[in-house]
Amino acid sequence: MDQTVAQHLRPAVIVPRRGIVLVAALIATFMPAIESTIVATAMPTIVGALGGFNLFSWVFAAYLLTMAVTIPIYGRLADIYGRKRVFFIGTGIFMLGTALCGLASSMPMLILFRAVQGLGGGAIQPIAMTILGDIYTPAERARVQGYSSSVFGISAVVGPALGAFLVQHAHWSIVFWLNLPIGFVSIILFALLLPELVERREHRIDYVGGVLLVVGIGSLMLALVQARSLGVATVSLLLAVGIAGLAALYSYERRVAEPMLPLELWHRRVVLLCNLAGFGASATMMAVTVLLPVYIQGVMGGGPGTAGLAIGSVSISWMFAAFVAGRLMIRTSYRVTAAIGAGALVIGAAMLAMLEPASILLWPATAAFVMGIGMGFCNTTFLVAIQATVASHERGIGTSSQMFMRIIGQSVGAASFGAIINFGVDRLLPGSGNLVNRVLDPATRATLGADNLTRLADAVGVAAHQAFLLAVVLAMATLAAAIALPARLSPVRTPVRASAN
Repeated sequence: MDQTVAQHLRPAVIVPRRGIVLVAALIATFMPAIESTIVATAMPTIVGALGGFNLFSWVFAAYLLTMAVTIPIYGRLADIYGRKRVFFIGTGIFMLGTALCGLASSMPMLILFRAVQGLGGGAIQPIAMTILGDIYTPAERARVQGYSSSVFGISAVVGPALGAFLVQHAHWSIVFWLNLPIGFVSIILFALLLPELVERREHRIDYVGGVLLVVGIGSLMLALVQARSLGVATVSLLLAVGIAGLAALYSYERRVAEPMLPLELWHRRVVLLCNLAGFGASATMMAVTVLLPVYIQGVMGGGPGTAGLAIGSVSISWMFAAFVAGRLMIRTSYRVTAAIGAGALVIGAAMLAMLEPASILLWPATAAFVMGIGMGFCNTTFLVAIQATVASHERGIGTSSQMFMRIIGQSVGAASFGAIINFGVDRLLPGSGNLVNRVLDPATRATLGADNLTRLADAVGVAAHQAFLLAVVLAMATLAAAIALPARLSPVRTPVRASAN
């Protein structure tokens, strides 16, 4: 086994009022969690106010790109300089970008300020989760992660409703500024209640590694997220730059004393398998987020509200499954809990692949519900397993590696499913892209005529079915990684590598 020395089953940091620190971490996690749902709801109003409809996808891409490339960097810096200091800096940058977003007067300005938000957002959730890993024992972390998952479930329900209310009864800028008091509260609570002793010693910041990481991952992410809006030549160039950047990063990091991305961490079986499985689970989940609304509205003829109800079932099952997973992994093992979650993903994806135009709404809603169970089990297990496997001074980069792989998985999944839908429909009905948009819009759907509507719905259905099959494959790969985890490891039986600070 690659881990040989058992970690003492006690927290790395003793905190007198842990409950309040837990609340601070959950509040911090709530900021990026609600950010995506509330901004997505308000985006049509924002486009109407600022214009630039052709650029609106960059509002999300800019945030996602900058957040993704900074997550590993923040994780490493938190291991070197302490959690609080790096969290304060990252949250401060996020809040600056948040304030500026509300002041944007054009779409390019909003995109720039969203990039600033992402530069700070890469610190918030990973470091908040790392802090919880510091102050709770491995067994306690399994239970606490249920609370963290519930934050995302709550934000998925509250975000759209709150966003709709704010844009209807107030100015759209409030959608962004809502996070400012939340950020201040989390900073104050951590500052007052979280003790932290950082060993004072000389460090050499790996600036070159950081630059190579940003160039490599940033280029690949940009190619994936914006593949449909960029030309083939541009995407090919970005892919080439990304691959070259990552190859240079791998070669360089092997020779650095304090690498920005410790490659040795990925040589450990639990870390590698959990990160690969986290990638697969997140990519699979995009079948619900990206594909299911298209199928319900474009093939089954349902409206946005109907699609929203089906997808909303994910939040409910995800939240409760996370609590159950935390308790189950203590009594069994990481492998058992992760395998149950991945198995649920396989079942849910298979149910989606069996969807038919005449299916009742209960079928896709149940499939989404089952996949929510899978995500609750998987995400909780993978994060707890990694945090218990690494040493305390590696916990920041270990936690960040899991968050990073989830974002990469979401991006790859969304890009792959979107590409399959677009290419599939274009192959079956060349030049029908604009008509597909009208199929998905209830206001224009009826104007297409019965024959056109039938042909378009059939084409979308065939293409979506092919994409759902990819989701099944991704879920099965996730299950394979989960089953490959060591058999007996659990939060109360987790050997770790001992290494000096």
